[in-house]
Amino acid sequence: MNYRHAYHAGNFADVVKHAVLCRLVEYLKQKDKAFRVIDTHAGIGRYDLASVEAGKTGEWQGGVGRLFEATLEPRAAALLQPYLQAVRAENPDGGLRRYPGSPLIVRHLLRKQDRLTAIELHPEDAARLKAIFAGDFQTRVIELDGWLALGAHLPPKEKRGLVLVDPPFEEEGEFPRLVENLRRAHRRWPGGIYALWYPVKDRKAVAAFRAALKETGIPKLLDIGFEIRPASNEPSLDGSGLVVVNPPFTLEGELRIMLPALHRLLAAEQPSRWTVDWLAGE
Repeated sequence: MNYRHAYHAGNFADVVKHAVLCRLVEYLKQKDKAFRVIDTHAGIGRYDLASVEAGKTGEWQGGVGRLFEATLEPRAAALLQPYLQAVRAENPDGGLRRYPGSPLIVRHLLRKQDRLTAIELHPEDAARLKAIFAGDFQTRVIELDGWLALGAHLPPKEKRGLVLVDPPFEEEGEFPRLVENLRRAHRRWPGGIYALWYPVKDRKAVAAFRAALKETGIPKLLDIGFEIRPASNEPSLDGSGLVVVNPPFTLEGELRIMLPALHRLLAAEQPSRWTVDWLAGE
C-alpha cells in the first residue's frame, strides 16, 4: 500500500491519529517539567488541500472536512479542541485550505520548555520541513531513516515524552518491523509513551500484528481501532489503528467520549466500528 501522504492528508485516519496525538501531548503538559516529542516519519509538515494530489482522492472531505464545522456534544468538543485549534491555526483566514501534519500539530501545542525532533528520510520532504521550522530553536529536523531514530535518539535527555511512529507502509514487512523496533526502543526507554500508527487493510496481517505485540512482554499496550466500512472485497483502507504504549491513565476514558463522536461523523458504511482494547495491562 503506497501511502504517499499528500494524497491522503486530512482523511479519517489522520483525524483519529492526530486527535489522539493531541490528547497525549496535553497529558504531558500537566507537569511543568519539559518533555520531547520524537516524530519518526514526519513528512512535509503542511499539506495543501487544494493541490492536485489532494484533489485526486478528495479523502480530506470525508475526514477533517466533516469535522471542521461539525457541532459536537460538549465533552467531545472539549477533548477535540486542541486538535481543531491546531488545524485552524493553519487556516487563519477561515475555511479549510491547509492541513498540518503531525510535526506542526505538535509544535502548535508545545510550551516554551518543550522540544520536538522531526525525522524524515526523503531528502525533498526533509528540506521542506526544515524550511518550515527554520529559526525555531525548539524544533530539530533531521534527515534520517526514522527506524534508526528509535535507537540513536532514545532516551531523550528530558527523560519525558512521546515517540510517534507513523510509517508510510510502502514496503512489505512493515508490521513485523514495527514490532521489532518497538521492542528495541522500549528496551532503551521503557518509560516513554509510544504511539504506533497502522492501516487496517489486510485483516489477517492486523490480527498477526496485534498477536505479536502481545508476545513482546511490554506491560502496557492499548490498541485503538477505527473502521469506516466493513472489510472490502478489493483492498482498500477500511480503517486504521493506533497502538499506545504506556498510555496516560486518562486516555481510555477520553477515547470512549471522542471515538463515538468521530465515528458518527466519519463512518462511510455500516457495519463499521471503533474499538479500544488492552493488548497488555489493564
